[in-house]
Amino acid sequence: MKLHIAVLPGDGIGPEVTAQAVKVLKAIAMEFGHIFTFEYGLIGGAAIAKTGHSLPEKTLELCKNADAILFGAIGDPKYKFDVESKIRPEQGLLKLRKELDLFANIRPVIAYEDLLEKSSLKKKFIKDTDILIYRETTSGIYFGEKTLNEDEQIASDICTYNRFEIERITHLAFKAAQSRKKRKLTLVDKANVLESSKLWRKIVLEIAPEYPNVDLDFLYIDNAAKQLVMNPRQFDVILTENMFGDILSEEAGVIVGSIGLLASASLGPKYAMFDPIHGSYSKATDKGIANPIASILSGAMMLDHFGLLDEAALIRKAIDKSLKLHITTPDLNTRYDNISTSKVGDFIEDFINNPEETNLNFRNIHLGQSTII
Repeated sequence: MKLHIAVLPGDGIGPEVTAQAVKVLKAIAMEFGHIFTFEYGLIGGAAIAKTGHSLPEKTLELCKNADAILFGAIGDPKYKFDVESKIRPEQGLLKLRKELDLFANIRPVIAYEDLLEKSSLKKKFIKDTDILIYRETTSGIYFGEKTLNEDEQIASDICTYNRFEIERITHLAFKAAQSRKKRKLTLVDKANVLESSKLWRKIVLEIAPEYPNVDLDFLYIDNAAKQLVMNPRQFDVILTENMFGDILSEEAGVIVGSIGLLASASLGPKYAMFDPIHGSYSKATDKGIANPIASILSGAMMLDHFGLLDEAALIRKAIDKSLKLHITTPDLNTRYDNISTSKVGDFIEDFINNPEETNLNFRNIHLGQSTII
């Protein structure tokens, strides 16, 4: 298969983790006889610094002409306290989602057996957690009308949804639930107080009879946030609006032990983007400590999207092996202090090139320890 991939490394650790995903995808292409080409574009703070725009037109055209987009991270610390700035890095990502109509953000949350001890939650509560979060990402409060009065003492952000926006992601979430073991869908809203949430619940209830083999449940966002850490195994597919989905998926990082393990796919009628859910983590930039696994898993989700299931499975097998052998960055690793972002990528690349080997020797060769013969 031939794929032309737009790569948007972005800010902070984005370039470092994205480089490892590209490395792994190149190994997959070599192993399976595919042709993957990569073309790079600017977005976020990096784009503002060079062009004055968070999403340059050149980058947008690159994405529109690509088969898929591999995205890194966005955000620059110099904007943290500059609330007056009219141009911000985050605007680039929001505009990209809107321009490409990437309305469905899909975020898997899986508790890895070898990392159960890394979570701050009790092992017995998180074991076997396997959740799929469907978050709407082109509407809601992030895109609603924003106002600030003349003396800048009163501000508002409007959360608006229409039937079409809710229906299309609801169908996707129900279809996903149909193919899973639990066949359960949980709508997370705040229908007791918000009109937009009431519309979500009304439409989901109307659509539910089309999927009679899926159990439907409802939780208010505050309760859902609590239940996600108290008993995450109760969830299967979570469906929710933009801001609630943002909050819940970030919270889910506690379950798996590190937000550096959470990948996502953003899908629309025509375009598809794949990225880790973590931010730019600027304090870690160029220190070699950023976890690249979420970015690499995003690459695996890209392969899934194009039906390259064996290729995606091999990446996930390589990641499982890296976790088992503790070939991980400091956020997950207490055994070794010299495993960098690039070394994690090297291991996964090595596994793909040599899938029949145990790779036990990798740790000794690449980490400067004595070699086992």
